[in-house]
Amino acid sequence: MLTTSTIDRDSFRDAMSRFAAAVHLVTTDGPAGQRGLTVSSACSVSDSPATLLVCLNMSSPENDRFEANGNFAVNLVAAADEPVARAFAGEGRLAPQERFATAEWDTLQTGAPVLTSALASFDCRLIEASVVATHRVLIGEVVAVRTNPRAASLVYLDRAYRHL
Repeated sequence: MLTTSTIDRDSFRDAMSRFAAAVHLVTTDGPAGQRGLTVSSACSVSDSPATLLVCLNMSSPENDRFEANGNFAVNLVAAADEPVARAFAGEGRLAPQERFATAEWDTLQTGAPVLTSALASFDCRLIEASVVATHRVLIGEVVAVRTNPRAASLVYLDRAYRHL
C-alpha cells in the first residue's frame, strides 16, 4: 500500500485523542496461548453476517497469538471494570496470567476468554487478517454474543478513562 501522508505522528495522535471511544478487552486463547489487551479500535463491519474489526499494534509479538489461534472475543467494558481495563492496558506491568486473574472469565463458542461482567461480548472466528502501517487489522465473524444488564460504559477521551 502506497501512502503519501505528510501529517506528523504527534498532530495525528493529538487529533485522535479527541475521539470518544468505547473501551474493549480483546482476548484470544488456543494452541498459540492466551492473550488479552485493552483497545479502543474495534467496530462493527456488518450485521449480515455479523462481523467485527479490531486493530492491534504490531509492536508486541504476543499479538501474533490472535492470528495463530484463529479466534478473538471483543468484550465491551463497563465503567465498574476500569481497573481491569487498566491492567490489560499494561498498568502495573502485570504478567498475562495476573491480568486475567483481575476478573472472571468464561468462554462461548471459540474458546476465546469472555469477560463475565462485560456489557456485551462478541465471540469471533477470525476470517481475515492484514497489516496496515503499524497495526494488524483482524476481521472476525461473530459466532456468539452475550449481553449483560445495561450499566455505565467505560470510554476513552482526551487520553483518560471516563464513565458514560
